Amino acid sequence: MSLRKGKTKSILESSIDSALLAVEIYNKPRTTFRVENYISLMVIAWTRLLHANFNNTIGDKYYYKKNNRFIIVDGERKAWELNECIKKYNGLTEAEEKNLRFFIALRNKIEHRHIEKDTLDTLIFGECQALLCNYENTLVRLFGEEYAINENLAFSLQFSRVVTKEQKQAQRNILSSEVQNLVEYINKYRRELSEDVFNSQEYSVKLIAIPKVASASRNDTSVEFLKWETLTPEEQEEVQKLTAIIKDKVVKVEGVNTGRHRPSIVVEKVQAKGITDFTMRKHTLLWQFFGIRPKKDAEDPFDTNPIYCYYDQAHNDYLYTDNWIKFIVKAFSEGKFKLLNFNEFKYSDLELDIKDYE
Repeated sequence: MSLRKGKTKSILESSIDSALLAVEIYNKPRTTFRVENYISLMVIAWTRLLHANFNNTIGDKYYYKKNNRFIIVDGERKAWELNECIKKYNGLTEAEEKNLRFFIALRNKIEHRHIEKDTLDTLIFGECQALLCNYENTLVRLFGEEYAINENLAFSLQFSRVVTKEQKQAQRNILSSEVQNLVEYINKYRRELSEDVFNSQEYSVKLIAIPKVASASRNDTSVEFLKWETLTPEEQEEVQKLTAIIKDKVVKVEGVNTGRHRPSIVVEKVQAKGITDFTMRKHTLLWQFFGIRPKKDAEDPFDTNPIYCYYDQAHNDYLYTDNWIKFIVKAFSEGKFKLLNFNEFKYSDLELDIKDYE
């Protein structure tokens, strides 16, 4: 599809520029806020890509209206945000959508945090790579091969030294509580995925870099990608043998919802610690005051503070951690809530910073 000059082409070009800048920043090893910038720019790239598609197919109907008039924010018409674009587009696979929603929520969480990049880079590399691959596939699917950007991208050079177990442990030890919060979110999000989605290359690209030692033509490229689905069964078996040699296999069996409690159990445990006047109403007020979980029917039910609360997708409710119980007991025992008359408040009347009470 060859686009003439106009709004659709302008939006599309800005989308591509945003994606290219995201990759450029990510591939600069000394760049500060590397992951934060990559995620933010890729969210912008995806948003503008879908806006370009809507502008090309349905015109200006991707702007919010109220009483048949455009909603204006800072002098501009308010367009659909990325979450809404995903709902309206309906052209993504489940794995592509899960990958994109993972980064929308992560972008919101990192907006006001400084991240230890070495730790987080390694942790979400697969999702970052899939986010880019999915973007280009969608770009080509919507606007044609002439807009493919892979020819503009070079492979990022990698140092050969492998991070030792001791170095990894040292990184874990210095993680701030905010980064631990992010790591908890990432792990929780992954646990909620089905096996098919988690193992899909559209959700997270799994790469194993192996030096090519076989004899080859001097005209061959130095880097080759093998698509799993294009290999014969015999070739797949050989790759499986090879990866089994070089990777450490960790088998982890995890109990479901261990250390997580329903609200009624939280109330019982707090009362058992001597806070005998603690009630379900007080519990509800506290999670709302501190915003540790979203309200009912929120757009993103996973937007919790994972130190204190998790969304249980299987049962469509929320479970609270041992840390939440400890926090409540400690705060009441130390008199931190003595200035609050819980009987005066209606739900959501107050917003408190949990750090002031921890």
